[in-house]
Amino acid sequence: MEHFIKAFCTVYVVAFTGLFAHAQQKQPIDYVDPLIGTSNSRWMLFPGATMPNGMVKLSPDNQRNVWQGGYEYSIGSIHGFSHIHGWTMAGLLTMPTNGDLALTPGLPDDPFKGAGAGYHSRFRHEDEKAAPGYYAVYLMDSRIKAELTATERTGVQRYSFPADPSNRVMIQLNLPSEYGMELKDAVITRVNNQEVEGFAHTVTAGFNDYRLHFVMQFSKPFASFHGFTGQGTTNGDTARLKDGIGAYVSFPMTTPQQVIVRTGISFVSASQARLNLQTELKDFGWDFDAIVAHSRKAWSALLNTISVSGGSEENKTKFYTNLYRCFTAKMIMSDVNGNYRDACEKEQQLPAGRKVMIGGDAYWNSFWNLNLLWSLATPELVEQLVDTQLELFEKTGWLSKGPAGIEYSGIMEGSHQMALMASAYRKGIVKKDAETAYAAMKKHVTVEPQPLCGGNPGNPQITVYAEKGFVPVEKGVTSKTLDYAYDDWCVAQMAGLLHKKNDYRFFLKRSASWKNVFDTVRGYVVPRKADGTFIDGFDRFSVNHFIEGNSWQYSFYVPHDVEGLVRLMKPERFLSRLKEGFEKSEFYRFAAHALDRTMGQSAEYYINHGNEVNMQAAYLFNYAGRQDLTQYYTRKILDTFYDASPYVGWNGDEDEGQMGAWFVISALGLFEMNGGTAEDQRVDITSPLFAEARIRLNHAYYKGKEFVIRAHDHTPENIYIRSMKLNGKTLKEPYIRFNDIVNGGLLELYMTATPPKHP
Repeated sequence: MEHFIKAFCTVYVVAFTGLFAHAQQKQPIDYVDPLIGTSNSRWMLFPGATMPNGMVKLSPDNQRNVWQGGYEYSIGSIHGFSHIHGWTMAGLLTMPTNGDLALTPGLPDDPFKGAGAGYHSRFRHEDEKAAPGYYAVYLMDSRIKAELTATERTGVQRYSFPADPSNRVMIQLNLPSEYGMELKDAVITRVNNQEVEGFAHTVTAGFNDYRLHFVMQFSKPFASFHGFTGQGTTNGDTARLKDGIGAYVSFPMTTPQQVIVRTGISFVSASQARLNLQTELKDFGWDFDAIVAHSRKAWSALLNTISVSGGSEENKTKFYTNLYRCFTAKMIMSDVNGNYRDACEKEQQLPAGRKVMIGGDAYWNSFWNLNLLWSLATPELVEQLVDTQLELFEKTGWLSKGPAGIEYSGIMEGSHQMALMASAYRKGIVKKDAETAYAAMKKHVTVEPQPLCGGNPGNPQITVYAEKGFVPVEKGVTSKTLDYAYDDWCVAQMAGLLHKKNDYRFFLKRSASWKNVFDTVRGYVVPRKADGTFIDGFDRFSVNHFIEGNSWQYSFYVPHDVEGLVRLMKPERFLSRLKEGFEKSEFYRFAAHALDRTMGQSAEYYINHGNEVNMQAAYLFNYAGRQDLTQYYTRKILDTFYDASPYVGWNGDEDEGQMGAWFVISALGLFEMNGGTAEDQRVDITSPLFAEARIRLNHAYYKGKEFVIRAHDHTPENIYIRSMKLNGKTLKEPYIRFNDIVNGGLLELYMTATPPKHP
């Protein structure tokens, strides 16, 4: 009996220990650190709270109107928490505070007390916490703890106030942001002593015109309401001004207390903002922690679609943080009932079958991994993005490159939303409305656009391109020709899918127009004049006539015809030039910030992984018979370009997830060169960062349940692939097909530290 008891206890202890260890095991969401990269990131990549692609992006701000504005990790103060962090979109800042009344947020170098002080406060990073769906910080100067969470269209804050008769919440409608704000009109109204509502009519970036409506409710009655301008406070229940609008509500307290603030927003109307608030918070009431748990559950479901093992803890942090970032910048623009405002500011209603309108930055080269990531992890999002484009076309006549604010920004070159669309139909993610999609795509490559409702749709100079086969320097940048050629390719692939043989042949032929700006003597893309001659004084490192890149980089930019590029450049020159570029770029960790935005500059930079033009470069070795160099340099970029610190994160201009997606998909050992638009659906293979990865597939879209990538003999030194098997069958070439993944199966890679010998 005693022996039995001892045995039972031993088994129980072992079992309990195992259960405890399992309970303590980190989940994918626990690896996400939203503070990574916040000293080197854009306005729409922030540390605060949001849901996947949420309308509300509630986050701390501490900078002035500057490029990469918003939250800067190295600044030790915060001037408020704003609800909108979308590309070219900002609005509705709140800040709990007390002490002497200040009516401006205060800049980072302004005093924190006394004359000239704003209502900003200092903080310490050890008193700060950021996680998916939750942010918290202790504000030192006001002695207030602020906590943030969100649903898709509401922001919820919990302020822990000290005992202080001057406690108040500031509400600011004009605020510093990355692109600045022109406030055309604004209203804040006291509804009752627990609620205010209002709107801000804002214009940004020269094209984005929107009205942000809000309803803000407080868990406790406030003692007073005051509007204010830069000149002083106002009395009454309504403040309406065109400049410097704000308000504050007061909460005098004799004991420490918490106040919860719930805010619903809408770009349609105040009643829609109220509907969003009531609908999304009806199951939560004032339970802040329940909303945090709800957000965590949503993020966990998304992040759990890909699991990795057999790698370092730091690489897991990098992996899941980059995965998280791929879903924080896009922005739902429609309300819970499908209402939205179109590009002409007309109120619209989504038809049955279309769930949401999603806006954001341009799809600039998102075909290099962001589209693939969305296709594998969230095909339902791809369908929503395509539906957004179709809705735009049906209501206002054009597809949109972004579309930030459901507008026509005209930003970046080409219309690469068409790559997303062609890929979605090619992969079977979207099946409906194919004829409408094709008509819209064809219009973009055949009709010269005109300004529309304050924006710029379409492909400018498309008629000149069609006539001459290139865009002359007198009419636009040379890189337009390269982008337009890829657009032609995407239209051709869509035509082929729909058996439009004449269109397929026509656009396929025109997709070779990139050759018209390729100087075969120099072996580079060279700006060409209207008379057909190449420019004098050609400089391969100048960004003149190119968008955020130079001729050296753009000369490798033919996503749809790498084989043709190799032939035209000549295989030996193609390989030697690519090797030289990588060897000379390793010192800079493959980043070249000097070329990101400055026109007219010349600098000897080769590989620039910090901008979209060049992010395919490491995979080009796969097309030149040097798979080992693809494996070597993709691993180098994963290890050195990206890090897990707030100060670097991504060593470049992360727009809306493409840079993060490159890390995620490359860490899995995969890449899509032509964006998944071609009939063969080639997916390139490289050295994976983890011993095993599992992609859980959405059965509503795909046949398979799971695709597993397993790297045998995986160590940090074993970066080369000795041999490969797909479902037990040896692979002779460094690629598989997209359907191989989504049908489910096993990719086995046998790793070694020794590269193959080459002559």
